[in-house]
Amino acid sequence: MFVRIYTGDDGQSHMEEMDGLVEPSTRIATKPGEDLVFRTFEEGRAVEWHNPTRRQYLFMLNGQMEVSVKDGTTLVFSPGDVLLAEDMTGQGHLTKCVGGPYTSVSMGIPDLA
Repeated sequence: MFVRIYTGDDGQSHMEEMDGLVEPSTRIATKPGEDLVFRTFEEGRAVEWHNPTRRQYLFMLNGQMEVSVKDGTTLVFSPGDVLLAEDMTGQGHLTKCVGGPYTSVSMGIPDLA
């Protein structure tokens, strides 16, 4: 699953499924000096309404993460799923562990011109 989360004209976060990566190799430019962030969240952890601090891809490595937005849309991300987080303004989204801990890696991407 490849999902984009973004701030709509209503100031709220929304989610949309994206077309999967169809090419054998896809290169995406990152900012010079940008880093990868590996995170492990313990079982039962939930993060209230928040926005990412940067545009970023989040790749699920293990476990499951649930993401919800105000309109009631809730998706569960599993290993191999990708979230493009772009909802840097507005209410943001909720995240929580599902069924145990999870590990993800995020990678910052350049701002849109």
